[in-house]
Amino acid sequence: MSKTALITGITGQDGSYLAELLLEKGYKVYGIFRRLSTPNYDRIKHILDKIELIEADLGDQASLNNAVITSKPDEIYNLAAQSFVGTSWKQPLLTSEITGLGTTRLLEAMRLFAPKAKFYQASTSEMYGNSNNDFQDEDTKFHPTSPYAISKLYSHWMTVNYRESYGLFTCCGILFNHESERRGIEFVTKKITDGVAKIKLGLADELILGNLDSKRDWGYAKDYVEAMWLMLQQNKPEDFVISTGETHTVEEFVVEAFKAAGIDNWKDYVRQDPRFMRPSELHVLQGKSDKAKKILGWEPKVKFNELVKLMVEDDLKRLSKK
Repeated sequence: MSKTALITGITGQDGSYLAELLLEKGYKVYGIFRRLSTPNYDRIKHILDKIELIEADLGDQASLNNAVITSKPDEIYNLAAQSFVGTSWKQPLLTSEITGLGTTRLLEAMRLFAPKAKFYQASTSEMYGNSNNDFQDEDTKFHPTSPYAISKLYSHWMTVNYRESYGLFTCCGILFNHESERRGIEFVTKKITDGVAKIKLGLADELILGNLDSKRDWGYAKDYVEAMWLMLQQNKPEDFVISTGETHTVEEFVVEAFKAAGIDNWKDYVRQDPRFMRPSELHVLQGKSDKAKKILGWEPKVKFNELVKLMVEDDLKRLSKK
């Protein structure tokens, strides 16, 4: 008997890859979408005829109740959020309302109408903030440094609380940065690969960035959605850190991107602008995924330089068509 999954954020990077994975595994897939004047289905347009979309909003309890009642899910994946760190400084209340309280609303809908379902919460390495540890794992103390990270931490603990208080199968994936060809232009990685592709094609002559010294643990989104699915296939709900265990600076990402495009002397094209510096900047985040490797049997497949190359080549192809 096939399973049914309900995905919030199905139109995003992770949601689209997760929907593809679940369809391959024979799932019936429902996705929650928010009504916009200009709908954006670009990432899922190739599977629109294979999934069912339900209009709902993380800010509206009744619509989430309806989504759960309609889909009757075996698994719920909560990937939707106001997920831009920079925007969270400008709109902290909206971020708290959607990224934070939105999770509680969805958990309530599950508790009331699908208590036997399994629930995945998309937590984030940003919750660790400027951790003093050499690495971060499931036991590392959280110290969020942005409205986005604080809202995610609220969602994280609320998910744990529903597990411990109501006996529900709820788990959190503490995912470190993961990128792909489908990453939104608002993120620095896509800004870099898109900018480098434009320079290569003669559509731009400079790339303006913020802090080049920030370090991140970057993985490939397709690898990471597999970890999400594996978490909900276990007999016991637990939380897992998902990461590559390697850190690279933004500058290293820039260097690899220009190399992938066949451009020498990257410094001739890159300019730093204080406007793109965060009010509170993270410096080093490096995950340790020993628990995921041991219990889930999960390991990242795509290496850092392969990831950057995939993104640059996709942007070159996309921009060349235009």
